[in-house]
Amino acid sequence: MKATVCRRGEFEVVDLPMPEPGRRQVLLKVLRAGICGSDLHARIHCDEVAALTGEVGYDHFMRSDERVVMGHEFVGEVVSYGPGCRRRWKAGTRVVSLPIRRDGDEVQMTGLSARAAGAFAEYVLVEEDVTMPVPDRLDTDLAALTEPLSVGRHAVARSGIGRGDVAVVVGCGPIGLAVILMLKAQGVKTVVASDLSPARRALAGSCGADVVVDPARSELADRIPERAMHFRRGPELLDFALDAMHKLRTVPGLPWWRLMGLGERLGQVPKGPVVFECVGLPGMLDRLGAEMPYRSRIVVVGVCMEPDTVRPALLSNKEIDLRFVFAYDPDEFRDTLHLMADGRIDARPLLTGTVGLDGVDAAFAALGDPETHAKILIDPASEAVTP
Repeated sequence: MKATVCRRGEFEVVDLPMPEPGRRQVLLKVLRAGICGSDLHARIHCDEVAALTGEVGYDHFMRSDERVVMGHEFVGEVVSYGPGCRRRWKAGTRVVSLPIRRDGDEVQMTGLSARAAGAFAEYVLVEEDVTMPVPDRLDTDLAALTEPLSVGRHAVARSGIGRGDVAVVVGCGPIGLAVILMLKAQGVKTVVASDLSPARRALAGSCGADVVVDPARSELADRIPERAMHFRRGPELLDFALDAMHKLRTVPGLPWWRLMGLGERLGQVPKGPVVFECVGLPGMLDRLGAEMPYRSRIVVVGVCMEPDTVRPALLSNKEIDLRFVFAYDPDEFRDTLHLMADGRIDARPLLTGTVGLDGVDAAFAALGDPETHAKILIDPASEAVTP
């Protein structure tokens, strides 16, 4: 089969042996594969990432001197089964799969390890137990977005946001856009999106953002609805507390020293927005901690690969919540697939180009310009070399 191999940051189309499905594995013909932001980073900085993943217990992340078939976002059709499979779907059925599979007694990351070739190829292996059929009503190109959109689904679920809360999405690349889509699917009424790129701001609006901010022209905090921007400074909170105590202590039958806590439990004390940091650059967390008001929640979705600095005393004084998220759960992966199939989210604005295996290098280069592309798909049957 033909596959695009990465080694030392360079791509080459080569002929590889046809994969043989092992126990409980399924061989798929790749229909579409997406290029992820983590692919862009791994191409150049895989050795640094491998060192980090080794610290959390995964020792087989791709290295620069290895030949790796990347691609962990994909949709394919069933070709054949290995031993021990239930053979749930007939040949030709379109499916998506979580990008993990067994290699002996270990689990590998498909497309990010030399031990588990990914979907920048004509064929790819998946585990039957984490594979699911694509509903007939869902377009193949959209089905290929199941994996990256699941990251947004997980971030929103872990954020604990309510429909009446104000959401702020900082960074409108593919993951930020996925977060916007999932916030609106969950019924969040007010979503504020911020990005320096005009093209990405336009995409944010297409994905449902209610307020779109150019941070180069206006302060983000000034564009967030006032109901979520109380107590930007400490004296404002103290003034509110004293005024509330003065009014509430006159309520008969209630101990005045407990009234503030009661008001908070009843939702009478304003709270800050839920902020989704989707940039992943040093300095963003401290900046948001300084800009956002008392008791904001910052959900860290962007993956910063460099050391960063925050001022804990600042975050403590404002009681800022920091919540880090990563990837998704299998049920969120399935939910995302069916949210698209049921028409509850429309991810088509993210699709901005398609190339064949010979166009992978050009696609990676094009994705470096936020004004040109959001998500480029690879179609192994296509001969296109420019997206």
